Amino acid sequence: MTTSPNLLIILSDQLRRQALACHGDPNSRTPHIDQLAADGVRFAQSNSTYPICVPFRFTMMTGHYAHTRLVPGIEWRMSPAERTLADEFNEGGYETIYVGKWHLDGGHGRMGSAEQCNRTPVRRPYQGRWEKWFGFELRNGFFDTCYFEDDDTTPIPINGYQTDGLVDVACDYLKEGRDKSRPFCMVVSVEAPHPPYEAPSELEAQWKAREIELPPNFTAETDQQREAWTLQRKIYYAMVENLDTNVGRMRAVLEELGLAEDTVVVFLADHGESLGAHGVVSKQRPWEESVGVPLIVYDPRQPQRAGTVLQEPTCTEDLFPTFLGLAGRSPRDELPGTDLSDLIRGDTDQLGREGVLLEFVAELRPGLPFHDEVWRGFRSQRYKYTVQGDRETGAKPWQLFDLQADPWEMTNLVGDAASRAILEQHHKLLRHRMEETLDPLPLAPAFGVAGWNQWQ
Repeated sequence: MTTSPNLLIILSDQLRRQALACHGDPNSRTPHIDQLAADGVRFAQSNSTYPICVPFRFTMMTGHYAHTRLVPGIEWRMSPAERTLADEFNEGGYETIYVGKWHLDGGHGRMGSAEQCNRTPVRRPYQGRWEKWFGFELRNGFFDTCYFEDDDTTPIPINGYQTDGLVDVACDYLKEGRDKSRPFCMVVSVEAPHPPYEAPSELEAQWKAREIELPPNFTAETDQQREAWTLQRKIYYAMVENLDTNVGRMRAVLEELGLAEDTVVVFLADHGESLGAHGVVSKQRPWEESVGVPLIVYDPRQPQRAGTVLQEPTCTEDLFPTFLGLAGRSPRDELPGTDLSDLIRGDTDQLGREGVLLEFVAELRPGLPFHDEVWRGFRSQRYKYTVQGDRETGAKPWQLFDLQADPWEMTNLVGDAASRAILEQHHKLLRHRMEETLDPLPLAPAFGVAGWNQWQ
């Protein structure tokens, strides 16, 4: 491999870590993703810091915490003034290529018209300076998706299923369009398995006919709800299987083009999906089904690392410096995340930190979770501690889960006297990280630990 390897980042939407066979799902069929993990390094406790589309993408593109820009969960446009991942790789002599969902251009009125969004381009100044662009803001319609090329405002329809079509675009460009004189950094961003629950018809029919195992924390209020959520889970698995097939397709094209030994492949997701766990659906919440996302890295320069499973908790802020670190580069500016590339290579076996911050900063849509009160959390290797509240009273202790003894998070220990020392420790860790990153949310005092931002 050259000293400047190619980097292929495959980003899925709403894929919980638990939904992959390599992470223990008893239903999932993901042989290609499992093989990627077997060939490389898999993070067992990777997290989406702020588990909803827009803030994850902001942080992945800039390296900054979403709370530093007060990024809400949706309908937010990133300023062209932000220094992005593409800027770093462009300056490093890479060809930068973006394919698929962007969701950093304000949504294009998605709440009013998905059709309008599907036919509205992301204008060139708002594309994050990715040199080659085959993108769209968002669609949430897998059989009716258009993308746009560079600054051309003509929508280009994808024939067939979105994930298949976007992977076609990426593979065709690698075959025929790329600048072979330079290494590339390519992001392939697909919406699957985000709702609506739609899969190619044959695959969907196969999954509908199967029996699936439900997790112990699955809770439905009625038989009708249980039936509906179980059906959604089946189609979700069909979407994941299709995604898996396309991961295999991309790796096969790298082999076909002689690029496999020169390309680091990263597979990840922006957030998870609850689908009935704890009696809820969607993301936003601090439970593992929502914040727990896959992070798999295959670096062909490190065959000795094949099959490595790492237990260090990671967060979204780690991605920006890690992508650069995998290419032998460092960010120009100081950033809050940690470059994981030494850990991936095996040059170190620990990160020297006790855990990572989790957060939900703002929900602007009335009636949706966390519109009135938001949350923060600290995720250590064994425990997850969260607080919830508003700017008037400050966030107060909400949940503590022992993820080793209670991986399905069914016993909240926040009021457990025997857990007082753990609660105090994690409240201190959370407060320190909020203070260190100038988090604007007030944190109420608890367990003998002083509050933060308590101006009243």
